[in-house]
Amino acid sequence: MDDSRSTSGYRWQMTGVGEPLVRVRFALPAPGPGEALVRVAGCGVCHTDLGYLFDGVKTRGSLPLALGHEVSGVVEAAGAGFAPLVGRAVIVPAVTPCGQCPACRTGYGSICATQTMPGNDVQGGFASHLVVPARGLCVLDGEPGLLEGGTFGDSGCTLAELAVIADAVTTPYQAMHRAHVKERDLVVVIGLGGVGGFAALIGRALGATVVGFDIDGRRREMLSAHGVAKVIDPSGREARDLKNEVRAFAKDAGAPAVCWKIFECSGSAAGQDLAWNMLGPGAYLSVVGFTMAKLEVRLSNLMAFDAKAAGNWGCLPEHYPGAVRLCRDGKVPLKPFVETYPLDRIQEVMTMVREHRVSRRPVLIP
Repeated sequence: MDDSRSTSGYRWQMTGVGEPLVRVRFALPAPGPGEALVRVAGCGVCHTDLGYLFDGVKTRGSLPLALGHEVSGVVEAAGAGFAPLVGRAVIVPAVTPCGQCPACRTGYGSICATQTMPGNDVQGGFASHLVVPARGLCVLDGEPGLLEGGTFGDSGCTLAELAVIADAVTTPYQAMHRAHVKERDLVVVIGLGGVGGFAALIGRALGATVVGFDIDGRRREMLSAHGVAKVIDPSGREARDLKNEVRAFAKDAGAPAVCWKIFECSGSAAGQDLAWNMLGPGAYLSVVGFTMAKLEVRLSNLMAFDAKAAGNWGCLPEHYPGAVRLCRDGKVPLKPFVETYPLDRIQEVMTMVREHRVSRRPVLIP
């Protein structure tokens, strides 16, 4: 461990549902075996954080707890076997499976019982530093200037801004990977917020024709300006009419009439209802957003349409390099969809996100 670095850090901790976050200092720990101490460059604000802080969604770790699972930073120290990571710029996976259990060994690391999620299982990234598993870290190779405030490839983003890759980009990337999205597919994205906006951009980068739904005009305008083929305001409209509009658009655009790839990213009951009603012959529905609300649906639609429905929890670390390449090469633009704030404004920013007063993904910088 470099003796020249600070011996203490700080974090903003949640102490209870709806309670103000509290700034506390802590002594920087020496990482144990398999761990890394990361100095946070940036941490994105996700709606999952709002669920914990405001809506009573329970964290697996006990309170007080620093939230934040969308982290980029620099490795300051590492446990035995991971010394080469020290000094490297990294993306911290939002979820790191153990890699050893039966679920992990059979390709189902997303359901690993001992997975580690910062800001849920352990102290998170709304902090100056955090300790995370070293094995899953995604090293940003070939860009030494990042450590001096430079930008990453053609993305135009600083290391702090790249924090959004850790969840908002990689989560829909894995969902698209599982759906086998390819050129000339028709991709329908419900909700064009942080995750949904990047889902639409990833679909476009993979060669699909993308239709996006959102009630926020600012989001529709931004995504349309960045190549999303059609954006629709679903407000006050019947699902049948919206489906017919997509069907007509697909015909005019030369996109398939069947086997649509549908991604529910709004995390709302209305969005999930619309996504379900978009099902058609051979469709694939991926549920990416989360809500505590319940729906009444007719499951027989899956049988009648020979369709599939699947959930998507985070992204396995092995998929991160593919998502990073799309961002580095400018195929998935980040810069226009990110805005940064000082970490000390966290309470204000969380409230702004909750009240839908932001249209870009906020990243907090210590």
